[in-house]
Amino acid sequence: MKEKILLETDIDGLGPVKRGKVRDIYDLGEHLLIVATDRISAFDVVLPNGIPDKGHILTSLSEFWFNMMEDLASHHLISTNVTDFPKVCHPYADQLKGRSMLVKKTVPLPVECIVRSYLSGSGWKEYCAAGSVCGLLLPAGLKESEKLTEPIFTPSTKAHVGDHDVNITFETMEEMVGVNIAHQVKALSLAICSRAQTLAERQGIIISDTKLEFGILNGEIIIIDELLTPDSSRFWPLDSYSPGKPQKSLDKQFVRDYLTSINWDKKGSVPELPPEIVCKTRDIYFNIFHILTSLERQHDG
Repeated sequence: MKEKILLETDIDGLGPVKRGKVRDIYDLGEHLLIVATDRISAFDVVLPNGIPDKGHILTSLSEFWFNMMEDLASHHLISTNVTDFPKVCHPYADQLKGRSMLVKKTVPLPVECIVRSYLSGSGWKEYCAAGSVCGLLLPAGLKESEKLTEPIFTPSTKAHVGDHDVNITFETMEEMVGVNIAHQVKALSLAICSRAQTLAERQGIIISDTKLEFGILNGEIIIIDELLTPDSSRFWPLDSYSPGKPQKSLDKQFVRDYLTSINWDKKGSVPELPPEIVCKTRDIYFNIFHILTSLERQHDG
C-alpha cells in the first residue's frame, strides 16, 4: 500500500533542520536524526514532486546493507525504530515511522567515495573525452557499460544542494583528508562494493557503481548517510546485460533518462514528473528493494 508522499518534515520541537537533497537532518545533541523524505533529485537538482514510499525504501535498504557489512566497517546507525528514539521525537512518529534513522554524530569526510566496476555515467563521458576516469588512464577501445578489469576508486567533491559534484584524483583526496585516511577509505570502499556485488549477482543484479560516504568517530572511520540504494548506485539486470550501450536501469537513472528525453537543459525551471513516470520510478525502487533484501544473510567471509 502506497504511503502519502512526504516532501518535507515539519518537526519544530526538534529544533532547526538541515535539509539535503533528500534527507532532513535534526541535531539531537549527542546524536542526529536523519529523515529520508520522498524527494528525488537528478542532475543535482531537487524535482518538484516526490516518489511514493521512497523514503521508506531508502531507509530499509540502507539498514539492510549496514547490517551486511558491519564486520567490514562500523556504521552510524543506532536504530530505525521510533520507540528507541529520544522521547522528544515520539509525538512526531507519524512523520518518522519507517523513514528515519537515529545515528551517531561523526565528522563527515568532505568527499564522496565512488567505486566503479563498469564504464558508465560520468565515467564513460570522461573516458570518451580523455581516455581516463578521474585521472586514471584506462585501456583504449573500451565500450560503454563494459566491465573493467578491476574496480576503480574515483572520489568526488561533496556538493551542496544546487551545486555539482566534481570528480577529483586520489592524490587530491589525499591532500583533503590525509594520506592514511584516504587509503583506509579506499580499501573499505572496495571491500564493501566487492561483497555487495557478489551477493547481488546471486540475485541476478549487477552493481555497476556505487557512492559511499564516511565519517570519523573517536578516531574510527565509519559508514554514514546511506548505503547501496537506487539513489546512490547503478543496478542492472544481469540477464539482459550487453556492453556497448546503456543498460536497463533499476535505479534513479530511469528519472535522469526521462529528463534527458524531454530535452531539459538542466538550467531552466525544473520540470514536474508526470504521473506515469512517478509510478514507474516507485515500482523500480520497490522492486530492487525486494530483490536485494531477499539475499541470504550468509556470505563469503
